[in-house]
Amino acid sequence: MTSVGKALDFLPLILGTDNNAYGVARAIYENYGIKSICLGKRGLGYTSDSKILTRVLNLRMGEDKVLLDTLEQLSVRYPEVKKIIIPCGDSYAQQVSRNKQLLESLGFLFSAVDAGLQKRLENKLDFYSVCEQYGLAYPKTFVITEKMVSAGDVQLPFDFPVALKANDSIAYLGLDFAGKRKAYRIENSGELNDALHRIYAAGYTGKMVAQDFIPGDCAQMAVLNAYVSRSGQVRMMCFGQCVLDAVLPAEIGNYHALYTTDGSEVYPVFQRFLEEIGYTGFANFDLKRDPRDGVYKVFEINLRQGRSSFHMDLGGCNFISYLIDDLLGLDDGSKPAHLHTETGKMWLYVSPFLVKRYAPPAIRQQALEVLRRGYGFTQWYEKDRTWLRWLRYHRERLSSLKSYWHYARRPGRA
Repeated sequence: MTSVGKALDFLPLILGTDNNAYGVARAIYENYGIKSICLGKRGLGYTSDSKILTRVLNLRMGEDKVLLDTLEQLSVRYPEVKKIIIPCGDSYAQQVSRNKQLLESLGFLFSAVDAGLQKRLENKLDFYSVCEQYGLAYPKTFVITEKMVSAGDVQLPFDFPVALKANDSIAYLGLDFAGKRKAYRIENSGELNDALHRIYAAGYTGKMVAQDFIPGDCAQMAVLNAYVSRSGQVRMMCFGQCVLDAVLPAEIGNYHALYTTDGSEVYPVFQRFLEEIGYTGFANFDLKRDPRDGVYKVFEINLRQGRSSFHMDLGGCNFISYLIDDLLGLDDGSKPAHLHTETGKMWLYVSPFLVKRYAPPAIRQQALEVLRRGYGFTQWYEKDRTWLRWLRYHRERLSSLKSYWHYARRPGRA
């Protein structure tokens, strides 16, 4: 892209302190040599003790007034540079969309959908309605309300197993209760009733979504990231093949090993979708191929780059440059969109030993070939290694071995 390797003058203001935020800060530092400022409620370990970023922390950063005041203070402190806002969490993306006009009037640069489109896409049922309109395939879905649960009147139109998740993921994220999971695989009516009663007893008031469970292991799972310019053109699409997904109950639905590959099968339909709905900014889709009809079904859209977004960099797709070029006016849209097809190194969140042991049979040979080619971890960066980061990195790798030993089954074994 145009900007890579150039000496540019801008200040990245990253909203979040998690692995996603660190991946964005690392990509910016690698390409431009610029340190970022991460804003967040808490100082998570991923961005702690870092040489490539500084942090501004406030437990109330999720409140619009606190976030806006903090951004204005930084704007006054750094008056001479262009300030680029990059949200790295669902709630932060929501805040940016909600305050889009004000932030633009204050001179901040960012790419985000407006609040109306954000509401249509954020909740799963509204998103599925949009999918119907534009021809995106998604799993068969049934809506469950608190009233139905209280009355004992939950009658699913399809057989078990089913997937269960909250329609309002942002409201659900703030809950804390025993047995909480990001998404549930439900095997029978007893498990369904138990999960629903726990969720509503914890204070959730929104709708729940039960879906026909798509058979198959993580070899059927994939992630699609895209960037759409402020003029509404898709400028980049990158397809990631899942090798391992999370095994801890509270983390089900997160990726633990990915590599980029050719996504030409899905690029056209998602490009048309994004451009026709008037989308702007990063978009992240969770997909699974249904072996019953061979079609990739979409579960949800995240209005930001994915938490595992650094897998794109390791795969040879310089994702952050598309945002920077767009916001700094360095991409006039005359060149075709970059539809990534190459496979580079493997992105890992867990020990590489676990790929060798647990990679699913259908993609095992390809996964091991990619692993031999090389691998990387978002948070383990050769230019940002301190004693505390080294200790945290190795502790996480050892912890992943313990988790898989306890929860995972080796492929091909009962």
